[in-house]
Amino acid sequence: MTRRDNILRAARFERPESIPMTFHVNAACWHHYDQEALKELLEAHPRLFPGYRRPAGKVTPEYALNARAGRPYTDPWGCVWETADDGITGSVHTHPLAEWSAFDGYAAPDPAVTDGTFPLDWAGVEADVARARQQGELVWGGLPHGHTFLRLQDLRGYESLVYDMCDGHPDLPRLIGLVERFNLSIVERWMALEPDIFSYPEDLGMQVGPMLSPQHFRHFIKPSYERLMRPARERGCIVEMHADGDVRTLAADLVEAGVQVVNLQDLVNGVDWIAATFAGKVCVHLDLDRQSVTPFGTPADIDALVRDEVEKIGSREGGLMMIYGLYPGVPLANVKAVMDAMERYMGYYS
Repeated sequence: MTRRDNILRAARFERPESIPMTFHVNAACWHHYDQEALKELLEAHPRLFPGYRRPAGKVTPEYALNARAGRPYTDPWGCVWETADDGITGSVHTHPLAEWSAFDGYAAPDPAVTDGTFPLDWAGVEADVARARQQGELVWGGLPHGHTFLRLQDLRGYESLVYDMCDGHPDLPRLIGLVERFNLSIVERWMALEPDIFSYPEDLGMQVGPMLSPQHFRHFIKPSYERLMRPARERGCIVEMHADGDVRTLAADLVEAGVQVVNLQDLVNGVDWIAATFAGKVCVHLDLDRQSVTPFGTPADIDALVRDEVEKIGSREGGLMMIYGLYPGVPLANVKAVMDAMERYMGYYS
């Protein structure tokens, strides 16, 4: 079974061959860890990193434009990003619409040349999609991370946006419409390429609870989500959504809006809650803990966590995928333990 078929079967509850597991190494890791030790770990786990060959010499990753220390980045919306560590995505420090007076004459960027965060070469995207399809690979597209709620926050500032919602500011619907029309153009361009899966990544949660009330989410954000997800649903494209933080009070709304694969964090939402809410009904793309067990636990703790999640959320029918993002600070012994556990349990239901 190909990787593409396996992922699609997991998402559709069609008895995949194994649990799809993804291990992502953040670019900052290459200047925080001993590079040869990290290369050795990747090479020693061929099921997670098929085809990986240890490169000779120093790895020098190309950092994203908004993840370069000491080099502020102004995105196409006019938001200024800053970070303190190469490879770690920065945060917006300058909000172009901090004052509503700046909205007069303000225009969205051109979706023909940008996704809103970075420059975008559509000819290159089309070529990549054609190449992937020719090679039988999965075509997975998506909006940029933070496409709607976080984009509004970046434009206005978090507190100002929340007050706008509370006060019912008359210009807020116009701004939401401006952002939505831009995003919809990106979605429609992608749909013409017939992707297998399309992602709508947007962090909505804090450590406890969401960043906006469920009432405000339903009134201001959910309608945009529904309209943005509709083209994918109508074409039979699987809708996936990533949302960090505690999103328990928004979960039902996300599914109602059209999400078919929910990518959420495990411990902040609770493994038992995730199992009770989604197992057997909605595919879970589980984000493995990065806050407590993997950085501070033992290898045995890590193995137990991954096994517990597979047993409670997974099924021979499918409905579970897992992903881990490695960031600086996790001991190498624990990095190995995560890789070992993901390889060990990906075939748990085989």
